[in-house]
Amino acid sequence: MATDSPATHIRRALRIALGFLALLVLGYGGACWYLWATQRELIFFPSPEIHRSPADVELAYEDVWIPVRPSPSALLHGWWLPSNDPDAPAILYLHGNDVNLGSNIEHIARLNRLGFAVLAVDYRGYGKSGQSFPSEAQVYEDAEAAWMYLVRERRVDSKRAFIYGHSLGGAVAIELGLRHPEAAGVISESTFTSMPDMAKIAYSMFPTDWLLNQRFDSLAKVPRLKVPVLFIHGTADAEVPYTMSERLFRAAGDPKWLVLVPGGGHEDSAQTNAPLYERAVLGFAKAARRGE
Repeated sequence: MATDSPATHIRRALRIALGFLALLVLGYGGACWYLWATQRELIFFPSPEIHRSPADVELAYEDVWIPVRPSPSALLHGWWLPSNDPDAPAILYLHGNDVNLGSNIEHIARLNRLGFAVLAVDYRGYGKSGQSFPSEAQVYEDAEAAWMYLVRERRVDSKRAFIYGHSLGGAVAIELGLRHPEAAGVISESTFTSMPDMAKIAYSMFPTDWLLNQRFDSLAKVPRLKVPVLFIHGTADAEVPYTMSERLFRAAGDPKWLVLVPGGGHEDSAQTNAPLYERAVLGFAKAARRGE
């Protein structure tokens, strides 16, 4: 009975190995394509249902509707929380990538109780705002529309208007601060350096620098900021490493502040150490308005 020669065995093994390698390449390429094609769905997690409002924490507020250029038919929904002091500074509050304004009540209420008038808005696709799915360019447009509403319709002097962003909202706040150097300052809480840097944590085996077009590259932007900036970050943040705020702080120009909250997580730095958080925000607002 004839047996295969060693050369035949080698050729067969080579064909199997090449076939396996081809499957690996196809699988890896398919995974890369999936990440590229679905990146917006992997970044933004909007919900249309708003389960809480400022009334639930006994705060007076007004529902507002803000048109967005270049799509005037699209409206942003937001809340305006006035201050008892007509001369109080105002804050434009920009939330993160998850849910909507309803999940940010504690953040919004805390800032209002510290004495700020607060305008908080949902990006399109979140809550009651226009239902197109979010993108990086779109949330920048939405933040711009909210800023113009604050200074034009609410007649807030830009020199006493701060831009506050939490998590992904911090990246949006930095972009808006870059566009509006007349603003009083930017407060960025629990914010990342860039979306590719975040993707490297979860998808380290993929070339995220090449795959992502939703970049939110705050690290490249902060050196060009012309407004005071405060970075706040909890040292126990399990979603965004606090070292990212340290990198942003080092890259930013003066005037700048960095406050690390020992034991603070991604959402609860203010609860973890309320005195430290409040001193940071109020001290920054006072210093920024004095031009220190």
